Amino acid sequence: MINKAEILSKVDDILNTNTEKLVILKDICTLLQEKVYHYDWVGFYELDSSKEVLVLGEYVGKPTEHTNIKVGKGVCGQVAENKLTMVVQDVSSIDNYISCSIDVQSEIVAPVLKNGEFVAEIDIDSHATAPFTKADEELLEAICSMVSVLY
Repeated sequence: MINKAEILSKVDDILNTNTEKLVILKDICTLLQEKVYHYDWVGFYELDSSKEVLVLGEYVGKPTEHTNIKVGKGVCGQVAENKLTMVVQDVSSIDNYISCSIDVQSEIVAPVLKNGEFVAEIDIDSHATAPFTKADEELLEAICSMVSVLY
């Protein structure tokens, strides 16, 4: 079970005790992976200056070859395009899925919006099928709102 209040309090502490964006994002990734059992890979993708490609930033988990994702491709690219959180409880059920690892069974991606515009996103992969609940969506959307000040 997710302790949303505790995690959001710790994210607030991270934001208030660090000034470097990369340190803040890495600490948030680490916190989430440690506190939520079904978060096996946690990372941030940022929109590049062309606004056509997502670039992998800070993350924790196994390395991925997907360091650049075109907007519109895969779950991450669709979130960038639509500006809406996307939950995929079974990655084998979607055609446009970009597989980062054979271990990934499900994924949730939430957008970071600055003045209503997409600037980044948080991406969570899980090795479990269908682990995500409304609590995950609410937690990640709250974190994305909090980190929007970094952009």
